[in-house]
Amino acid sequence: MSPATAVAPAATKAPPQTSRAFDLAFTPAPPLVRQARRITRAFLRLWNVNGELAENIVLAVSELVTNAVEHGTGDVGLRIQYPDGELRIEVTDDNPAPAELRHADDEELSGRGLFLIAVLARTWGVSDDGRTTWCVFRVPARRS
Repeated sequence: MSPATAVAPAATKAPPQTSRAFDLAFTPAPPLVRQARRITRAFLRLWNVNGELAENIVLAVSELVTNAVEHGTGDVGLRIQYPDGELRIEVTDDNPAPAELRHADDEELSGRGLFLIAVLARTWGVSDDGRTTWCVFRVPARRS
């Protein structure tokens, strides 16, 4: 009989960390708004951001990208960052005229996008150069 050999327990590997940020850049075209929503949804699922919060974030992406496609100039950039507890959406185009919150009349078919973002997001704003419109959503910690 051989002497007992001590075996060290195998080290458990932590699951691989995925980046909690992504960037998209595209030539402005209305069909790309739908693609931006789909890509955002996919990342939100990956990051376990679900339910009504995820739908509100996708709506904000849709509104900001639509504004950039319709009113911006040059390529459109979408950046989403989710470092910890907050998710930040930034949409950039080459138009230096900043996005402005306005109050649409009941009969108007558009003009409510930034109003929706102001209601849904924790905060929102426009960069000093007017080219980037951003908003931030608080993401509550998930219970175990």
